[in-house]
Amino acid sequence: MATSVIVQSLADYTHAQLVTMPGAAFVTDEPTDVQGNDFGPTPYELLTAALGACTAMTLQMYARRKGYPLQEVAVEVEHDRVHADDCEECNEPREGRIDVFRRKIVLRGPLDDAQREDLLRIASRCPVHKTLQNQPEIFDTLEVVA
Repeated sequence: MATSVIVQSLADYTHAQLVTMPGAAFVTDEPTDVQGNDFGPTPYELLTAALGACTAMTLQMYARRKGYPLQEVAVEVEHDRVHADDCEECNEPREGRIDVFRRKIVLRGPLDDAQREDLLRIASRCPVHKTLQNQPEIFDTLEVVA
């Protein structure tokens, strides 16, 4: 199942982009401190939101299928770029700056310890999490319109 999103620049704005996809359209931008107009979320905010939304959806679907008494999920995700030497939690030694995502998952409902542990395990199986960990391939083509 291929996903298609179109992003096009908005004339007269430094960074603002119109994002369109089936069923939705919105503007993404950069903050004013980097010469944007702050019209919408930044690309990194969109990526961070995608991880949080996918995590919550995955947990809800799994809990329903298992019959867990999960009433609500909230996922707070923070993204940062840090120097590899400063990443104490990182598993493999790396050089330069790296992207670090931290997820805080809040579950509401009368879940027992085994169910909570199972849901935490499932959080890492959300498709966006897997995509971010799998170093996806990106293939570009260029078309020039006169």
